Amino acid sequence: MARFPEDLAVCTGFEWDEGNADKNWEIHQVSRAEGEECFFNRPILVAPDALHSRTEPRLAALGRTNGGRGLTMIFTVRGALVRVISARDMSRRERRIYEQASSPKE
Repeated sequence: MARFPEDLAVCTGFEWDEGNADKNWEIHQVSRAEGEECFFNRPILVAPDALHSRTEPRLAALGRTNGGRGLTMIFTVRGALVRVISARDMSRRERRIYEQASSPKE
């Protein structure tokens, strides 16, 4: 996973893709507030989403909500805003990556 992006560190708010915001709730039961929690909790793992970065750079984040729910967030940074494109539960593979990366090293 890449290190925490500098442009993400200076973001001041969120913008949700209107076409997907309702879909995130209807399909994945992820509310906007719950998805945003992932960006404030540590650890958060962020990596480029090169496969879907056609018109602008997209990023994928693995993080936890305040309630401990593991989410995968697909987003881009536009100016000072995190524009969330998709929010869903982590897959089994993503959970494994997150746990390995966030466990204390000996």
